[in-house]
Amino acid sequence: MAAASRDGAGTSGAGLRGLVRPLSFPQLVLDIGLAAAFALILGPLSLLMLATGSSLALALVVTALMTVALAIARLSPALALLLAWIGALVQMGFGAPPLPINLAILGVLYATAAYGSRLLVRLGFVSALVGAGAVAVYLAVTAVPPGVAFSWDAFFVGASIYLAFAIAFVLAWTVGLLVRSAQRARRIRLAQAAAERAVFVEQERGRIARDMHDVVAHSLAVVIAQADGARYAAQHDPGAGTAALETIAGTARAALADVRMLLTQLRHSEAAGPQPTLADLEQLYAQVRAAGAAVHVEVAPTPPGLPPAAVQIAVYRILQEALTNALRHGTGTEVWVRLGWHADRVELEVRNPARPDAAMPHAGHGLVGMGERAALVGGSLRAAPQGGQFVVSATLPIGAPA
Repeated sequence: MAAASRDGAGTSGAGLRGLVRPLSFPQLVLDIGLAAAFALILGPLSLLMLATGSSLALALVVTALMTVALAIARLSPALALLLAWIGALVQMGFGAPPLPINLAILGVLYATAAYGSRLLVRLGFVSALVGAGAVAVYLAVTAVPPGVAFSWDAFFVGASIYLAFAIAFVLAWTVGLLVRSAQRARRIRLAQAAAERAVFVEQERGRIARDMHDVVAHSLAVVIAQADGARYAAQHDPGAGTAALETIAGTARAALADVRMLLTQLRHSEAAGPQPTLADLEQLYAQVRAAGAAVHVEVAPTPPGLPPAAVQIAVYRILQEALTNALRHGTGTEVWVRLGWHADRVELEVRNPARPDAAMPHAGHGLVGMGERAALVGGSLRAAPQGGQFVVSATLPIGAPA
């Protein structure tokens, strides 16, 4: 019995969750506020149309049903449609004429198409057609006195009434369906953009892994070779010199093996290639100048020595992408590059004026790559518009120069 009770409660809870959509508190307050304002404006008009005796009570009941239906239309479109039908049937059952508060039905039909399930979307469309027919028949029946024979004039009047209500109801339902389609298209675009971003981030990580593999593997291989050679040459202090050099060689070999293992996990494929250095920056500037942009370069202070290879690659790649963005998204006339080589860091900044009719670059593939480059060497990067210019600024830590 207890198990059955728990199962029944779980089923009931699942059914309730299917009828009620999750809404934030501000959304719920907004819907209730709009429904209350709707009732305050059109409710008194409906009460004035039925201002005597039992008709007043009928107007209050219909107004309450329509107001609640409108208030919960986004929260629970199915319950809202049910309440709207109950209100309409009660109204017609007591012979009341159409009331201003009945305009809430348009909002309910809109919600069934915009927020309801697939079944409820179809039920909303059927309700629009059937409801328009019910209103037309009801008005035709109540308008024709008892005992009056059929006439084509009355038929055409009823058909016109049905057509008018059908157009209004179906139009409200169609607007909701269009909103539903727009929301779905937006979700698809966001999901696609997120997937593309993940793919490009992974591709950039692979490129970074290949660069770092060449840099670190080559550097450690040189260290190993120098340490092995120095071990044999250190004849004047066989004890301390040999032990220290053996430690260096062993540590370097272990580090090389670890780096190769980690980079193998990080990348999808491995490709070797020449690595850019600071000496290649002038060629990079020349390429941008050949494209028609005046590149103004300021280096202060200058490098005190040869920076680590990883920092050189990061500086080159960030400058390469920033200058490419300046050509693509800027005016293409001038670019300002500033490099400051300090003892513990390098500060990089690229400024270019943006075209007035062009959108600023967003967080796309290039900006993601620059951020990855900076983060990999322990630095940070910021790219944002400032006073009509697009500014890329980065701070990269450096160790002792070679």
